[in-house]
Amino acid sequence: MAKKSRLGKGLGALISESSTINTKSVQESISNGNIAEIDIDKIDINPFQPRLKFEEDALNDLRASIKELGIIQPITLRKLKDNKFQLISGERRLRASKMAGLKKIPAFIREANDQEMLEFALVENIQREDLNSIEIAITYKRLMDECKLTQEKLSERTAKRRSTVANYLRLLTLSPEIQAGLRAKKITMGHARALISVEDPQEQLKVFYQAVSGELSVRKTEEIVKEINTPKFKKTKKNPYKVLDNNYKSFQSNLSEKFSAKIDLKIANSGKGKGKLVINFKSEEELQKIIEMMGK
Repeated sequence: MAKKSRLGKGLGALISESSTINTKSVQESISNGNIAEIDIDKIDINPFQPRLKFEEDALNDLRASIKELGIIQPITLRKLKDNKFQLISGERRLRASKMAGLKKIPAFIREANDQEMLEFALVENIQREDLNSIEIAITYKRLMDECKLTQEKLSERTAKRRSTVANYLRLLTLSPEIQAGLRAKKITMGHARALISVEDPQEQLKVFYQAVSGELSVRKTEEIVKEINTPKFKKTKKNPYKVLDNNYKSFQSNLSEKFSAKIDLKIANSGKGKGKLVINFKSEEELQKIIEMMGK
């Protein structure tokens, strides 16, 4: 008897058939890396879960998908005492499965301590597509601080370049106001990376407000920041008078001695023979004395 054609059965049926999950006992799953069917009411959520908000519309979409197609990707659990389990990853799938009315859920069972639980949760969180740049930066920081990872180790665990990790971490040096603007998508990460190199907080905010107002592209922001960071040298005015040679210095000295007053002799650099001769006096008596001497 010929096999029935699979055509016309619908996408849901095809996916369900092609994604059948072979489940084993819990003990076999722990030892062999297989999948077990676990009662949903025996699963506690991950206390280290960094994600606090789950979009209701996305959960409803996932619930509808699970009702039609079942669980395509198993969740991951660790076994606790008294036949209880704790979620390592897959909280969205677990929540949507509860909404769909499932009593059991396929799960990988693995051994993990609290430190590993935290790391699993943070790494899974950072792989989400809907995270903003600051959320990613904060997760990287938590992985380094709480899981004792260096930037190099963090790069390996998250499959990101070390320079990428460093660029995200540097965002946390920005002022809270700019970080909030980045979270709210008022500016892009390109704008933020440019602003990092502005040391003066007031200048930094000034450029930030320009970017928020829509006046600045990333490239224009980079140009402004480069201009801010370029040292500005004050132009010194060129001395219009030349340095006196020995003959003029001798003449100036002789005049000072003759009039018992300070004499300033200035010879212009113009080469046209211009200049000035200034006789300084400190009192009217000194002036009268100079006038008398000049009259002789």
